[in-house]
Formats: sequence, structure tokens, C-alpha cells
Amino acid sequence: MASHISHLKDRIGRRDYTVGIIGLGYVGLPAVLRFWEVGFRVLGFDIDPHKVKRLNAGESYIRHLPSDRIASLSHSGRFEATGDFARLGEADALLVCVPTPLTRHRNPDLQYVIQTADAIARTLRPGQLICLESTTYPGTTEELLLPRFEAKGLTVGEDFFLVFSPEREDPGNARFGLAVIPKVLGGVSDACGELGEALYATIVSRVIRVASPKVAEMTKLLENIYRAINIALVNELKMLSDRMGINIWEAIDAAATKPFGFQPFYPGPGLGGHCIPIDPFYLTWKAREYGMTTHFIELAGEINHAMPAWVVGKVIEALNTRGTSLNGAKVLVLGVAYKPDIDDQRESPALEILTLLRQQGAHVNYADPHVPRCYGHRHYPDLDLTALPLTAETIQAQNAVILVTNHAAFDLELIRRHAPLIVDTRNAFKGIPPDKVVKA
Repeated sequence: MASHISHLKDRIGRRDYTVGIIGLGYVGLPAVLRFWEVGFRVLGFDIDPHKVKRLNAGESYIRHLPSDRIASLSHSGRFEATGDFARLGEADALLVCVPTPLTRHRNPDLQYVIQTADAIARTLRPGQLICLESTTYPGTTEELLLPRFEAKGLTVGEDFFLVFSPEREDPGNARFGLAVIPKVLGGVSDACGELGEALYATIVSRVIRVASPKVAEMTKLLENIYRAINIALVNELKMLSDRMGINIWEAIDAAATKPFGFQPFYPGPGLGGHCIPIDPFYLTWKAREYGMTTHFIELAGEINHAMPAWVVGKVIEALNTRGTSLNGAKVLVLGVAYKPDIDDQRESPALEILTLLRQQGAHVNYADPHVPRCYGHRHYPDLDLTALPLTAETIQAQNAVILVTNHAAFDLELIRRHAPLIVDTRNAFKGIPPDKVVKA
């Protein structure tokens, strides 16, 4: 066994090793680039033929990953994208980077993980390393993946190797890219962990080995639950402060001057992104198996989920004080990406705000320099809008504008000069008199 592991580690060290990455989105594509950069041959798998075609043509479909990097990748001879999952057996390691969304009832939707595991099982061969990176509840790796692979008659830790190593991708974060973020990893056995660590140590600054996949799965959930609960806290305090006539952003900034015991979190229009609005509910669901209710998670979800409706309520209130009804009003939403300076709209609170405004009879449009078209969303299939140019004429034509995502490209002074009413969910227009700007 030791000699088998040593042989595989030696191949990793010599880069005589093919890495397959399943799911070429915001997590998988950066991983493709990083493994390719350090000298591996990389196979990318995706069910979307448009992604496959664009990558093989050297084109990027993710804004913060420039096309020149993708072009270098595709022209190197060490990368190929494919939709042919019969080729999974060609890879020595397979990283599973597929979505793990929620159902409408906030239960885990693991269909993509299960379908991928079944596809891997069909081609599984001795020596392969399988790494699940998709965020999920503790137990997924050993309860859903391991039995499917062992059914092939192979022994984990001897014939094949299985680990969980959660993605920690932060799209658009130039300071913390994949190479410098420590990688948490839990193997089903010591041999699994050893081989997984050898592979990931080639692309990251530090690998943190934990006792099991369950510990690694819980680690990822803990990171995101921590943020979700603290954001819910400041969102609740924002609503209370609004009633009390207190500027919550000023209070947070003042509290942040304390050099210990306080970390600032800031309120907003709701949670967005691929992790924080979703991942906590994976643990909530699993906790029921153990007879527990995760009260903090449930309450935080309730508060954060209510934020888009609260923002729309502030719009209604602000228009009413100016003698205008939301029904029939022209409203421009500024920013539909879930955070500044990227094109990622997954779970963006702007989608819910746009939908609620429409339901109240508003004539809704949006402006976003990174998202030319807003359509095709899982829970908002009826949304199909094209971005308006952010000009003085566009702004003046509105009854209200709502700043949802504070992109650096937005000309705040242009907006301030020409908007009749600004509803600010990000404190971007601080210091502007309340007759012009309403905090939300």
C-alpha cells in the first residue's frame, strides 16, 4: 500500500498526472486554471455544451477570469473541455465542483452530486482519487459517494481514494485567490487524506488535514453559518435603528474602532451568492436526523430572507411621502449581481426585489455594467430584462432608483444629481440629506 501511494505521489510531483474537474463554473474554472498553471494536464467536464465550446475556443464566460488566460489554457495542449462523461476514467483525480442548491422547501437538492457520483462509478478504475468540493451536509461523502464507488468491488484507501475538500472561492476577490487560501481536507482513510493532500499541496499555500470528511464538511458550513447569522443580526438592528432614527452604519463604524472583541458586519438588501443563502440550510436539514432544531440558523434565515421585502416597503414608504404610489411608478434597480464588481447573479437579492416591485405594479428596469441581461434564473423564470445605460436621461426618467449592488463603476455623483429619489441599501450615499436619500 505504501509503495502504491508513493508511486501516485511521485506521479503528482512529476506532473505525470491528469486532473479532471467536473463542473466548469465559478468554482471549477478557477481550479482548472490553477492546476494547469502548475503543470498538470487538465480535463474539464460540463453538461453545458456552450461552456465546453467557448472554453475550447479560448473564450471566458466569467468576467473576472479574462479571456487571455482562457486562450492560453486552451492553446497549451494540456487542457480540453468535454461533455463526454464516458471519459471520466481518463483522469487520475476527479474534482467534483457541481451545484448544491436548495429545493423550494429549503431541503438539500443533491441531484447534481448524485448524478456525478453515478457517472464516476461507471468508469471508476484503480488508482483514481475523487475529491468532492461541493458544499453539503456532514456525511454526504461517506453516505452518498462511498457506497456507489464500493459497489464496483473496489476498496477505498487501497484501490481508489476519496476525500472532501470544500471550495472557498470568492469570485472577483483579487486579494484572496485559490493559490493563497488554505485548503481544508478530510479523507475517508489516512491513505486517502495523504494522497489528497499531495495533490492540493501543488496548488495552494497550505493544506489543513482534518480527521474525516465529516469534519471538513462541517468546517465549510461553519464558515458560512457564521456569516449568515452575523449578517442577520445587523439586518435586524438596521430595522430597529430605522425606527429609532439611528444610522446603523455609523454605529457599526464606531463599534469597529474597538481593537478587540468586535468584527464589523454590514446590513444590506438580503443575502446573495453561491454559499451563504443556501449552505446553512443543509445543516438545518441534517440536524433533524439527530432530533435537533438549529434555532439560530432558522432565525437568521428568516431575517435575511425578509430583507428584499423590507427594502420594497421602504420604497413604498418613500414614494408615499412624495405623493406617489408604487403602482405605476418607474423604478430603476442599480446592480443585479450579488456583490460588487462581478457578473455573478446567483441568489442575488436584486432578483427578489425586481420581482416584488413588479408584483406591486411598478414599471421596473435595471442598470448593471457587468450584467447586460438578467434572465434564466432558477427561482425567477419570468425575469427577462436588458440593462439600461446609466445616463442622466435614464435616471431622470425614474420615480426612484434603488442601489442594491454598489459597483465601483457606478457614478454616484451622476446618480445623486439626477435621481428624484434614491433608496440606498449599501450606505453608498452617506452624508446626503434624507429628502434625497432613504436608507434601506
